[in-house]
Amino acid sequence: MENITLVYMTFVSKSEAVAIGNELVSHRLAACVNIMDHMNSIYRWDDELQYDNEVVMIAKTTSAMVPELIEIVKANHSAECPCIVSIPTTGGNPDFLTWIAGEVKK
Repeated sequence: MENITLVYMTFVSKSEAVAIGNELVSHRLAACVNIMDHMNSIYRWDDELQYDNEVVMIAKTTSAMVPELIEIVKANHSAECPCIVSIPTTGGNPDFLTWIAGEVKK
């Protein structure tokens, strides 16, 4: 079975996350994306503390698709340095993991 990977990303708005999520799933770079609105973030940028509301997306994909997924997200993201973190899975429901592998392009 393919190596299944979760890709954690943040966005400035729900509409941006939905648009990019649509792109990822319709082009078979991800089997599914989960979009969670209204996350509060505190981080340092340009040496100042920032307080923002962000939208989290988790994309379910294979490790082979991560580089292309990152390219698409970066090309369509409004942030200067978008948060995109790939997290390999170590297990889970085998039927679900097989479904993910079958939904992304080979």
